[in-house]
Amino acid sequence: MISFKNVSKSYHIRKFTKNVLTDLSFDIPTGASLGICGANGAGKSTLMRLISGVESPSSGRVERTVSCSWPIGYSSCFQSSLTGADNARFIARIYDKDVKQLLDYVEDFAQLGPYFFQPIYSYSAGMLARLAFGISLAIEFDCYLVDEVTAAGDDRFRQRCEEALHYRRETGTLVMISHDPGTLRSYCERGAVLNAGGITFYDTIDEAIDVHMHNQAGH
Repeated sequence: MISFKNVSKSYHIRKFTKNVLTDLSFDIPTGASLGICGANGAGKSTLMRLISGVESPSSGRVERTVSCSWPIGYSSCFQSSLTGADNARFIARIYDKDVKQLLDYVEDFAQLGPYFFQPIYSYSAGMLARLAFGISLAIEFDCYLVDEVTAAGDDRFRQRCEEALHYRRETGTLVMISHDPGTLRSYCERGAVLNAGGITFYDTIDEAIDVHMHNQAGH
């Protein structure tokens, strides 16, 4: 279970404060597959970072009874001066995983070739997403947070992503952000819409997509 208790998030930007999320209280039950819709700037990525614990709320609290991945594709979880392999090795030690086994898995899954042994700052956005996805799968979290990662890589990589995500959806919790309604329908049963700092949940992903499209048409 992931629980938000009166959570708000603001960013202080120069001489003004940007309020992104306001007084959110909700639960994401274990085993859920949830697709989150919202316009650009609505706070989807911020919400994912709060769920994962990468960021803390400005007020309120987030409670977790499950282990959560970092938002897949979120490059700030890596040290840019280290190689992909060194980052994977460091994360393996943090989570007490067999280093060689994790390195072998990530090298095979991410398909980075010689770049796996190059500094992160030399990576493209797609390469970062592939590395993050490979390491996240290797750790075996209870809850996976996915942000458009299936768009990264060639057809073989995307197919492996799809197979892995469907497996994780069946065996754990999945929270996904995507601008593609087809992707959300493929992986998610329930849906939610972020709008004007608030969030509304729907019993089906189709309902959430319809509301989001209606909101977009009205702008």
